[in-house]
Amino acid sequence: MALHHVTCDRDEAFDDIYGMSLSDRALPKFRMPEHSSFPAAVYSLVRDELALDGNSAQNLATFCTTWSEPEVHRLMGECIDKNMIDKDEYPQTAEIESRCVHLLADLWHSPAGESTMGCSTTGSSEAAMLGGLALKWRWRQRRRAEGKPADRPNLVCGPVQVCWEKFARYFDVELRQVPLEPDATGLRAHQLRGYVDENTIGVVAILGITFTCDYEPVAEIADALDAIERDTGLDVPLHVDAASGGFVAPFRDPDLVWDFRVKRVASINASGHKYGMAPLGVGWVVWRRAELLPEDLVFRVDYLGGDMPTFALNFSRPGGEIVAQYYTLLRLGREGYRKVLTQCADSARALAEQVRTMGPFTLLHDGSTALPAVTWRLSEPDSAGFTLYDVSEQLRLRGWQVPAYPLPAHRDGTVVQRVLVRHGTAHDTVLLLARDLRQAVERLRSGRTDALAQPSFHH
Repeated sequence: MALHHVTCDRDEAFDDIYGMSLSDRALPKFRMPEHSSFPAAVYSLVRDELALDGNSAQNLATFCTTWSEPEVHRLMGECIDKNMIDKDEYPQTAEIESRCVHLLADLWHSPAGESTMGCSTTGSSEAAMLGGLALKWRWRQRRRAEGKPADRPNLVCGPVQVCWEKFARYFDVELRQVPLEPDATGLRAHQLRGYVDENTIGVVAILGITFTCDYEPVAEIADALDAIERDTGLDVPLHVDAASGGFVAPFRDPDLVWDFRVKRVASINASGHKYGMAPLGVGWVVWRRAELLPEDLVFRVDYLGGDMPTFALNFSRPGGEIVAQYYTLLRLGREGYRKVLTQCADSARALAEQVRTMGPFTLLHDGSTALPAVTWRLSEPDSAGFTLYDVSEQLRLRGWQVPAYPLPAHRDGTVVQRVLVRHGTAHDTVLLLARDLRQAVERLRSGRTDALAQPSFHH
């Protein structure tokens, strides 16, 4: 014990962080340390380790927000002690959550007005699962009321983000994933008849496909389901996974009918921390009418004080992300979202034009519609002399994270590369990426892949 006190006294007398006792050994990895340490030293050493992570501004693989205004950081810091699930103790945070639900319901043309039902989540994946659970519960209730078996539910969708695969596995639902047709970027309406039956709890339409960044034709899919109902009597609801597009389409393409204007759309999920421009950790799900959320899925909790209905997979979580979402909605307004997304789209188109002129690539999505993103493939993969995985590796030498991955099954192993242009991605940044991409292609073509990935310098 005396030795410990001596060490602390020495550290107090010598306050250079890298001269303190904590700095002269590896940080604990498998066992909690016995003694306390100075906060500044721990902060600096942990921060130094985090510096080994990639630069989030150069992570063009992620849909998620990587830049926020200082006011957002302040609000989240001031809410770090607020548990948003405790609505009795933090009623104003609960009020702000409700306001966000209603603002989004209005943005998505909900017919329910002030009686709109919805909630926040930790992200669009949880929101999607809640929408899926409501579909399953309503289907099961209907089947039991009709005296029919309810043990073989299925969900129909096109190429989806892994959250729907998780939903199907975790909640015992058969996932009927419709294969991509040649040259298609998502589910097509005419494909549904071969997959929908009496056990179908719903169809998922994707507004912003993870793989290609395109929108699936929600209104056409709904029309196809209307035709199926006329012919077979099957009334299959439609859920829109608008994880990315829910905060893009209303501003970039307000005349596109995809939301609650489509009568068959029962629910919509979206991610606030993607193109909603809030920091990581917030998603949203909204139902057309309150009765579309079965009461059996709502839990009522009284041990935090008061009687609180709750419907979520998570329970305790911070309120800062919800407050930050509300700030962003107020701060930008519809005009601000339009301006930011217009700039993102302009930058995406500029990058697409650069990619188009490089020679070896064929564009699949140029950002002129749907999400502000660019997706391409090799025009002649067998004769190019390199792969898109090689291109991705070369770009990493300059810090860029640009993924290469195969499209879903039934597209003959087509590999694509994708860039997301987000809030905070400047036009100049996109042009720098285009320059480095061009140089990467030149190196790969010449076989000089060990060359330093930086522009040459001349006196």
